Amino acid sequence: MAAANGETAVTQADKNVEMWRIKKLIKSLEAAPSVPNNGLVVYCGTIITDDGKEKKVNIDFEPFRPVNTSLYLCDNKFHTEALNALLTDDSKFGFIIMDGNGALFGTLSGNTREVLHKFNVELPKKHGRGGQSAVRFARLRMEKRHNYVRKVAETAVQMFITNDKVNVEGLILAGIADFKSDLSQSGMFDARLQAKVLKIVDISYGGESGFNQAIELASDTLAGVKFIQEKKLIQRYFDEISQDTGKFCFGVDDTLRALEMGAVDSLIVWENLNVTRYVLSSGTGEETKIIHLRPEQERDRSHFIDPETQTEMEIVDSQLLLDWLALNYRSFGAILEIVTDRSQEGSQFVRGFGGIGGK
Repeated sequence: MAAANGETAVTQADKNVEMWRIKKLIKSLEAAPSVPNNGLVVYCGTIITDDGKEKKVNIDFEPFRPVNTSLYLCDNKFHTEALNALLTDDSKFGFIIMDGNGALFGTLSGNTREVLHKFNVELPKKHGRGGQSAVRFARLRMEKRHNYVRKVAETAVQMFITNDKVNVEGLILAGIADFKSDLSQSGMFDARLQAKVLKIVDISYGGESGFNQAIELASDTLAGVKFIQEKKLIQRYFDEISQDTGKFCFGVDDTLRALEMGAVDSLIVWENLNVTRYVLSSGTGEETKIIHLRPEQERDRSHFIDPETQTEMEIVDSQLLLDWLALNYRSFGAILEIVTDRSQEGSQFVRGFGGIGGK
């Protein structure tokens, strides 16, 4: 799969750019003795930088999963549709959360938790009086409970069956008291969904709090889901910090120092880390300084001043630190773990530790 970023050549300069693209593409292909198992992606062309300058780029790599698309195209943009499709996690699990106040239907796919639907109910409480009133009240209570289970069963079909096919890999039933068991054993519960039940768990809460608890309690069953893997990864990192083992680092400077020393086995970085890596030159052509700045720090131009000459240094190269790490982490003998802030642990990692660390 290859793409070139540019318009139809009409001038000599345009022709020169096209020739550069072709030469770069040929060089990339020559460097690969055979097509990698997962295919080959080549992006070659010119882009416009933030300061309005043209920059030639040539990127080639083997994707982490097979690419089944063959594409060679000259266009005014890079086409990443096939790569975006690789990021979709095929494993989606459904959750039904039930308590005496209502039900919630949700899914967990990769590291994304989604609430699909929820509704409230009013169920009569247990009656303390005796006699015929108690019998009548018990019958009314059972009828309301039966209707509640029926509504949950019917809604489950709407949420988890599409075109007569179950749209999740498995189902987790969670609830307080016997609600979830009543549903799983009910003849009203669609047999196709019943066959997909992986686990039934007891929870202490209903609603979204119960959803979160159900994910935790079903973690062994869902061990392959990225959301769970991410939570466990960051929790192990937090454990190193809480136990003060000394086998951890956090923040940009501390983490990069440890990385250069070869002391980082697992490099953890937030997917939206907004830090730019600048390579600066004093003007002699030699790379003399590397700095890492967040957007608010970039406004302070003193970071770009040569301390010896007090003149502004030339920016030789700039790119997002995460992009640079993605290309270079292997040379430090580390494993790169890119995480989100969607879990409680991930959010704490971003807010409390700057979104970058290692152990």
